[in-house]
Amino acid sequence: MTRPTPLWLLVVLQGGISAASLVVEIVAGRMLAPHVGMSLYTWTAVIAVVLAGFSAGHWWGGRLAALPTNRALAWTGGATLAAALTTAAAVLILPMVAGPVLAVVTSPVWGITALTMVVFFLPSFFAGVPAPVLAQIAITSNPDRSGPALGAMFASGAVGAIAGVLLAGIVFIAWLGSALTLVVVTVVYIASGLLFFWLARSRGFAIAVLAGAAAAGMAGLALAAPQQCHQETQYFCLRVEDLSADPSSPVHLMVIDHLAHGISARDAPQVQFTVHGAMLDTLTRLRAPRADYSTYVIGGGSFSVPRSLMAQGAGPMTVAEIDPEVTQLAEDAFWFDASAAEIWHEDARRALLIRPERQFDIIIGDAFTDVVVPVHLVTREFFELVAARMTPDGSFLMTVIDYEDRLGSLGSIVMTLREVFPVVEVWTQAGQPAPGSRMVFAVVAGSVETPISQFTAPAPDLMAFAALDDRFIRAIAADRGMILTDDYAPIDRLMGRPD
Repeated sequence: MTRPTPLWLLVVLQGGISAASLVVEIVAGRMLAPHVGMSLYTWTAVIAVVLAGFSAGHWWGGRLAALPTNRALAWTGGATLAAALTTAAAVLILPMVAGPVLAVVTSPVWGITALTMVVFFLPSFFAGVPAPVLAQIAITSNPDRSGPALGAMFASGAVGAIAGVLLAGIVFIAWLGSALTLVVVTVVYIASGLLFFWLARSRGFAIAVLAGAAAAGMAGLALAAPQQCHQETQYFCLRVEDLSADPSSPVHLMVIDHLAHGISARDAPQVQFTVHGAMLDTLTRLRAPRADYSTYVIGGGSFSVPRSLMAQGAGPMTVAEIDPEVTQLAEDAFWFDASAAEIWHEDARRALLIRPERQFDIIIGDAFTDVVVPVHLVTREFFELVAARMTPDGSFLMTVIDYEDRLGSLGSIVMTLREVFPVVEVWTQAGQPAPGSRMVFAVVAGSVETPISQFTAPAPDLMAFAALDDRFIRAIAADRGMILTDDYAPIDRLMGRPD
């Protein structure tokens, strides 16, 4: 016979497994970021796949709960060890399958969902098995207090989930990184699985030990595997690439999640290496109302644009970069002198909101979540706040990315800006874009027009840029745009590809 299992142990097991499974859910988003970015689509896919896995696991666990207790515990132990093995394997599998899966499933939404399903469904499925079994044992072991016992199990699962989310988001990822965090989860699953076999007095305990050793070995391989991030922070996966043609004159690229966010050359701070950087740099200087103009930059990244403007004699420079570790990396690897600027490590919108006394000649919006501007930085309410923090002859510039065959995001941002500013311009690289290509725009808003309608700038080769015809922009806004507000701003849908 199986020894009675005390309720407190069932509660601890349920809470621990629940916490571990939610840690995996949070880490899944971070692990996917270097391959598909960190967007609304990414988190939608992660949550949907993990919940699907839990649901299927609960269903199977419910069938196991109908077995005699010792057999149910042994099967549950096997499922938990399988969770350990598949969780550790996720670190190794993801880099191997990301390219092929995304090449076959080209739709952004379904590609991310398919990749998430391949890598994270099984860990979630196996982690969902224990809950019904443990709940059934709690009820049958406490027939006189079945209600409180069942309530304790549900509460333990919920508290464990809360703890897992908090630990993953605040502690584990920032301090351990994704791979080591999943190794910790693997260890929790191994210990839980072996405990289930021991409680069942199963003759398969020796085999369970071997399975646990295999999962531990897989975890070791995961730790030894090349890491996608050079540095993981509470916000981003950061990587620095050396693009130098001449080692004595270094040029570095900053990759945040899966996108290049800026390039800087140590010996040429005024040279931009990206289309958006070249436009923002030149348009800022063209629209500056005075020589010592003040600037507020939303989104630091590699700090290439602030560094360039400062090298060319700009006045007071303020940068809002929410992640202090990004700023530190810009100092360490991109030659930015943070002591020469005022850095606000907080949300850029809130930073403006709580400083009503501050005004700037130029405000630059260069913050992105994946390829989309964060939703709270594209609304009419935010643009009204920007206008209130600008000097009377100031200007607002922002980078916008959209697809040539859609332009719904661009049109909506222009339409919304026109609600606040009398003059709105859209600049981009001169020339005919390829059909369906992703385009980079600089949107300019203020009280006066830019004194010229085209210019050339190095990026790093000399490129021509021009303002789009105002009639074309008005037509795009009227046909495909909408007013974006804090209540409703579906920027991801407006930007996303339909195929």
